[in-house]
Amino acid sequence: MFNALNGTGGGGQIDRSAGNNANTALYVCFIFSGLFGGAIVNKFGVRLTMFTGGLMYSLYSGSYIYINHTGRPWFTIWAGAMLGLGAGVFWTAQGMLMMSYPLESEKGKFITIFWVIFNLGGVLGGVVLLATNYNHEGPLSDTAYAVFLAIEVCGALCALALAPPSRVQRSNGSAVEIKKADNILADALAILRLFSDPWMLALIPMMLSSNFYYSYQFGPYNGSLFTTRTKGFNNIWYWGAQMAASFVFTRLLDCQSLTRRARALVGIAVTFCTVNVVWSGALTVQMKYTHGASSAGPTDYPGGPIDFTQTSRAAGPCILFACMGIQDALWNNMAYWLLGTVTNDAAKLARYAGFYKAIQSVGAAISWQLDAKGVSFKTQLAVNWVLLDIAAILMFYLSFRAKDTSKVTAKRSSYQEDRKMEVEAPSLAIDD
Repeated sequence: MFNALNGTGGGGQIDRSAGNNANTALYVCFIFSGLFGGAIVNKFGVRLTMFTGGLMYSLYSGSYIYINHTGRPWFTIWAGAMLGLGAGVFWTAQGMLMMSYPLESEKGKFITIFWVIFNLGGVLGGVVLLATNYNHEGPLSDTAYAVFLAIEVCGALCALALAPPSRVQRSNGSAVEIKKADNILADALAILRLFSDPWMLALIPMMLSSNFYYSYQFGPYNGSLFTTRTKGFNNIWYWGAQMAASFVFTRLLDCQSLTRRARALVGIAVTFCTVNVVWSGALTVQMKYTHGASSAGPTDYPGGPIDFTQTSRAAGPCILFACMGIQDALWNNMAYWLLGTVTNDAAKLARYAGFYKAIQSVGAAISWQLDAKGVSFKTQLAVNWVLLDIAAILMFYLSFRAKDTSKVTAKRSSYQEDRKMEVEAPSLAIDD
């Protein structure tokens, strides 16, 4: 739901400054909560941390009602900071579950399950935005924000219904072992030591870029080119395309007829090509305008803001925005898959997930400020494109040095005591 709201540019406000600054506050706080999120989740468990983190999303959505009536941005910026603190822990818990629950052969499948559920929120949010603003132009209505708030509160409550990881069994009967941390400080220091891990250092550009492009896609592109209702319409297709792309892409990542090195190389190659095709299209559109609607007047895009009912004008730009969603799905699915193949240890995966979200947030905090400070749209596009290509090249390098590892004997489950069970050890390693 947050993604749908953010996808309108500026949280649905015509003046994007409050939304941009709130997102910067969000991701700055996210950096710290992400780094220490693994320690907090390992200490307090997933249900409580996901519940409290989830509630912060409703606070953020509700804050825009205050802006609608007062025009003052302080509450939204503060709510963004609170959301950053809660979201870092929330997504650390989610990442740990998604990467530690599946067998080695199911990691791509579990990423898809998550990605479909995740983007259903974006699709539902797009429907809400389209329905509540169909005959409304300007900032999103109070009704839209109120519906978002209510749905997000219900979503946070759903976290309390999660089964404890200790009661979860994998498809082959093996247990999921997650040990709670006795010392949060020691666990946090272990996360900070990841800055000396060659794997993590090489993947930093990938992590940094994984949310960097949102500020351009949601602000200078969707937030600047389209009418209010069309922004909601575009959200439906952006997040819907992500679900389809994730489903297809992770079939490749789980293809057992290929070695992991081959799957990594092919997956990154597909992602790299998609990135360059999509951003080439974005550059073609970007050459036609320099700014979006503001208090100074409408966008300078030829013909003014695009409405989805103007089929001939809308088809290309709307389809391109959906393709941006496909690129996002491939990039983040590839990132999670690579992280999930480094180790099978749930406690370590919680740290990796927290580290990933922290570095991701550094990039996001920078990118939202680029738009807040009025950096030209063309410059923002160029920075995004170059960063993604550099990150992809490093991912290629790591995949060339990757190798499949041997199998080790794991603990037998309670109902498989009569036969030995083998599971693959960390599936991707760097040659010495």
